[in-house]
Amino acid sequence: MRAVIFDLDGTLIDSAPDLHAVANAVLEGAGGGQITLAQARSFVGNGAAVFVERMMAAVGLPPDPALHARLHAQFLERYDSAVNLSALYPGVRETLDRLSDTGFRLAVCTNKPSRPAAAVLRHFGLVELFEVIVGGDSLPVAKPDPKPLLHAARQLGACDYLYVGDSEVDAETARRAGAAMALYTEGYRKTPVEALFHHYAFSDFTVLPEIVEGHFAQSPA
Repeated sequence: MRAVIFDLDGTLIDSAPDLHAVANAVLEGAGGGQITLAQARSFVGNGAAVFVERMMAAVGLPPDPALHARLHAQFLERYDSAVNLSALYPGVRETLDRLSDTGFRLAVCTNKPSRPAAAVLRHFGLVELFEVIVGGDSLPVAKPDPKPLLHAARQLGACDYLYVGDSEVDAETARRAGAAMALYTEGYRKTPVEALFHHYAFSDFTVLPEIVEGHFAQSPA
């Protein structure tokens, strides 16, 4: 059974503009400063709680657990409907349709909480393409712990799969899970491509179906 499991933010969608808007709305209510879009993009990858921790530090708010809990709750409340500023990366829709039409089973494994992950996929008309969505709150641990990725594979019934991601977190997740990794180079990574764990690298989604087919031709199980 052939399966492809995708990260979401920085891989299928550029969600940083929505996260930027949500963060600054929450910070404004807290009497804090504002973060830039570049900062918002750099804070993505380790889940909402870490994002809130980073945005607080960026504007000089104290690392107070009660304040973090309050801002995190406000962030999540707004996050569920934060879809209108996000954008699919070029070629994503066509690539997902092609993979699905040719018999690949698809899943998402993201550190984004499950509800906003499903909401943004629904917004773009993609949610039905994915048999499984594992969010950052689906298990007690999140990526780069390998358990979410391994859980997604088990949910699909996949003994062999390709993981597609964009970041240091994704690369480490794949390495620790023993998974084959296709690295999308135009997402949120900060590390040079050659320094990250991966088996394939691509900058254009239109070439991903060929990468996927080639991977499974070499590993037919």
